[in-house]
Amino acid sequence: MPTTETTPTRPHKQPQQPQQLPLLALLALSTAVFITSLTETLPAGLLPAMSADLGVSESATGQTVTVYAIGTALTAIPLTAATAGWRRKRLLLTAMAGFAAANTVTAFSTNYSLTMGARFVAGVAAGLAWALLAGYARRMAPPHLQGKAIAIAMAGIPVALSLGVPAGTFLGKVLSWQVAFLVMTGLTVGLLAWISALVPDYPGKKRGDAGTPMLRTLRVPGVMPVLFVTLVFVLAHTVLYTYIAAFLDELGMGGSTDLVLLIFGAASLASIWIVGALIHRKLRALTLASVILVGVAAAVLAAFSDTSALVYVAVTLWGLGWGGAPTLLQTAAGEAGEAYETGMTSEMGGAENEEGTGGGVADAAQAMLVTLWNIAMAAGGVIGGILLGLVGTSSFPWTILLLLAPVLLVVAAAHKHGFPPRNW
Repeated sequence: MPTTETTPTRPHKQPQQPQQLPLLALLALSTAVFITSLTETLPAGLLPAMSADLGVSESATGQTVTVYAIGTALTAIPLTAATAGWRRKRLLLTAMAGFAAANTVTAFSTNYSLTMGARFVAGVAAGLAWALLAGYARRMAPPHLQGKAIAIAMAGIPVALSLGVPAGTFLGKVLSWQVAFLVMTGLTVGLLAWISALVPDYPGKKRGDAGTPMLRTLRVPGVMPVLFVTLVFVLAHTVLYTYIAAFLDELGMGGSTDLVLLIFGAASLASIWIVGALIHRKLRALTLASVILVGVAAAVLAAFSDTSALVYVAVTLWGLGWGGAPTLLQTAAGEAGEAYETGMTSEMGGAENEEGTGGGVADAAQAMLVTLWNIAMAAGGVIGGILLGLVGTSSFPWTILLLLAPVLLVVAAAHKHGFPPRNW
């Protein structure tokens, strides 16, 4: 019988499966999500000052958001494959250090090309982080709490949009836009220490298992429906969200933009809490409800936008439907990949790699989800801009309804794989 003396010691021992949520570690991941989301959207509130200092138009400065999304979309899949064997904490620290460097360069740059380069680097770091964070949160939690763990991590998104962007805009007006970016650097440096101290480490995959082919992942049952829903749902949301100020201005509510965004953010936080509490048992029901709520919100905006009170109601429904969507979609993608890998492990006689070979398909699915998410965000801005110029803001709610029709059909049809029922 092996004894303690004869058992080889491993330099990196994987943490035991937790029995409860490691809240401080998950809040560190939520802060990472906050930083990635705020870094992407912060220039939107600082465009006039940034364009003046960089010596370019506001439209050109607005492309700092676009190039960030392009950096994420182009690199998420190849970098996820290239770093598949890395220890998870090392990879997370590297991604967040990329944000610190990029935001620092952005703050001190007076050259437009250098700023665009820094923003591209920030997008690359985001691609690494987004493909990693949902799986990281899942591994920290026992199976019945994994959905709640992802919900806690994803709470950083609505906090960034509803509180972070207004706070950054305020700093930019009172002090300078450079200070807003330097504050982001300070937050990231503090987060690096937080991650180092409190976030558990996990192994990557063995070299032979790294780099799961994308085509193989696309053939996994359930992955394609989740990716389709991600692409079209995010596109529908972004068409209106990107131009919400113009939409409200057309309604004579331009002065209420901050209040509308605050209501949207508060409803999104409530949505994340609801999803976190129920996702383990009700993923399919919650996804259907998410699509339907956003659809109802769009219908109200299309038919009753001349009534301010109903606009606020619609925005509340929109936030309730959208807030939990990132958690739902990342959970669905991860579970489709893990279900496939579990089946493959069973076929191979239950052999399991101690060093973390699991997660190849799940990681690839997450990387593709991140890529499509950012493609949809960039496309939403472009399509919304075209609609704004050709038809006007009244076309936005109808466009959302048109896009959500196939989304609802795919979710409803994916009852076996992708969005399966669970005790509902």
